[in-house]
Amino acid sequence: MTETSVVSAGEMIRNLAIIAHIDHGKTTLIDAILKECGTFRENQEVQERVMDCNDQERERGITIFAKSATVRWRDFQINIVDTPGHADFSGEVERTLGMVDGCLLLVDAGEGPMPQTRYVLKRALALGLHPIVILNKADRPNCDPDDTLNKVFDLFLELGATDKQAEFPHLYASALERWAARELTDPRNGLEPLFEVISEHVPALRGD
Repeated sequence: MTETSVVSAGEMIRNLAIIAHIDHGKTTLIDAILKECGTFRENQEVQERVMDCNDQERERGITIFAKSATVRWRDFQINIVDTPGHADFSGEVERTLGMVDGCLLLVDAGEGPMPQTRYVLKRALALGLHPIVILNKADRPNCDPDDTLNKVFDLFLELGATDKQAEFPHLYASALERWAARELTDPRNGLEPLFEVISEHVPALRGD
């Protein structure tokens, strides 16, 4: 394999983590991504929280151990790591963030940033990552996603984000309903906008 072909292959790989406060939708989003990319047959019966395979995780309904999945979208290979949202497992989150090139920061559009949101974002920023913000559950009644977006922006500044980190791309989404959109008024037809933003904003695989 030539040096040029190695570089080209790396340019089509994206490694990222999904980080969030507990119950803001990380594992549900990964389930949606796996289904959207055809990881499962159309008629295959798939349980919820596919990535939570540990007995304790299934019993408690939370992610404890970071786990990865690979999906293919167009010519891209996207490697995604699901990280724990519970504060008790913050060390696992920090270890994972040191291994990826980008991250999706999920925030419940109704609840806004929460304590673990602050922790995981602080670690991501300190490591030089440039998070993509996903305002999840944006279709729920009586929530104000744009107000939540402003609060997230304020949190970036409070945590010392660089100018470039503070210019984060964002999407409105419903992981449960399997859609993402760049604007609230855009059609809600699948997760294509999410994959586009990942390909555009997560750096390509770094070579040695």
